Amino acid sequence: MGNHDAFDSDTVYTDRAHAGRALAGQLAHHRLADPVVLGLARGGVPVAAEVAAALHAPVQACVARKIGAPGQPELALGAVAAQGPPTYDQRLLRAFELDAEQLDAQCEQQRAEARRQERAYQYEAPVELTGRDVIIVDDGLATGATARAAIRRVRQADPARVVLAVPVGAPEAVAALSGEVDLLVCPSSPRTFTAVGQWYRDFRPVTDDELHRLLGHGVPG
Repeated sequence: MGNHDAFDSDTVYTDRAHAGRALAGQLAHHRLADPVVLGLARGGVPVAAEVAAALHAPVQACVARKIGAPGQPELALGAVAAQGPPTYDQRLLRAFELDAEQLDAQCEQQRAEARRQERAYQYEAPVELTGRDVIIVDDGLATGATARAAIRRVRQADPARVVLAVPVGAPEAVAALSGEVDLLVCPSSPRTFTAVGQWYRDFRPVTDDELHRLLGHGVPG
């Protein structure tokens, strides 16, 4: 594990579709075995749809939910996907004087919500992941919390390889996650990274209508 393509460019994408096409161009340089694309909902789905179209691969949503800090729900102490173990930032847990067991109730609430959302976004039977190259796609990598939870969820399905593909990422998050996947593709990893949205001209929220439209027209698996 740990092979990664990351470049130190300062690319600003027009929107998520543009980012997806750029990402697909990078992925095309790799030999992928019967790939399936998982877009992290919500923002990763428009990117993933472009990747899947270019690779002629099926696309599905993957939901990972933040486990927030007490009184600061937007600060992710960790994350959990619909399946698989939660992941935690041990440094933040120490800062809040918490351990994982104290967050079990919130973890299970977020796991249940992730399962509910995945069912809502599912249009066909789940695509088989075993023995395939599974490409996890998001619109960017800031802390890496939700991507890490998705990676661990996918590992349980015994894929051939786990690939993480993001258009832009914080250098420290890219470095940290490169050791958790078989391949990490990130065309832009700027030293001046502060937030994913700064690297998009159009970073409006993804609506339910857009998400359903993109997932309802996936390539059959």
